[in-house]
Amino acid sequence: MCGIAGFIDFNNQTSEGLLKKMTDSLVHRGPDADGYFYAQKDKYAVGLGHRRLSIIDLSPLGNQPMQFANGRYQIVFNGEIYNYQEIKDDLIKSGHHFISHSDTEVILHAFNEWGTKAVKRFIGMFAFVIYDAQEDIITCFRDRAGVKPFFYYWKDGLFLFGSELKALMSHPKFKRDLDLNAIASYMQFGYIPAPHCIYLDTFKLKHGHFLVLI
Repeated sequence: MCGIAGFIDFNNQTSEGLLKKMTDSLVHRGPDADGYFYAQKDKYAVGLGHRRLSIIDLSPLGNQPMQFANGRYQIVFNGEIYNYQEIKDDLIKSGHHFISHSDTEVILHAFNEWGTKAVKRFIGMFAFVIYDAQEDIITCFRDRAGVKPFFYYWKDGLFLFGSELKALMSHPKFKRDLDLNAIASYMQFGYIPAPHCIYLDTFKLKHGHFLVLI
């Protein structure tokens, strides 16, 4: 289990310190290492944070956020790709070179090679976010069974995401307005069906779906 958190702020008002606060709220999910990527552009600020629980590649080469293609891509990933070695072998045959033994690096290379279709090759449980600095695109993925959680918030030009709601709530611009319809669903079913969440403008990414923010 790892923890991911981050944002893209089209108001350009979110600091690197806030990114760290969001990410560190998930320290219980990943006590082995932490990492942060932050950048400001003319039209937005973007941040990706990760709390790591080391499983496959225990070395620092597996730390996240992880970059690829001279920094064009940045990824934060929670989960495990069971068939990553098989995918890695196919990518090596296509000319790719790897520096670690992590499945995270395989995801980056696969995304570079096949785009969003790469996820069709993945067998595992995962939630991950890839930021493309060249195209100014953030893409968020969740596994088919919805084993790994992924929450996001979208309001007034601010997009927040995280493995748990507490990461989103750590941002001062997150509005804690209750969704009365979601509460009614909880009273009826004992849970809140995806994509809804207990707060307004806050959602669970549906299992087997991906979200693109341009």
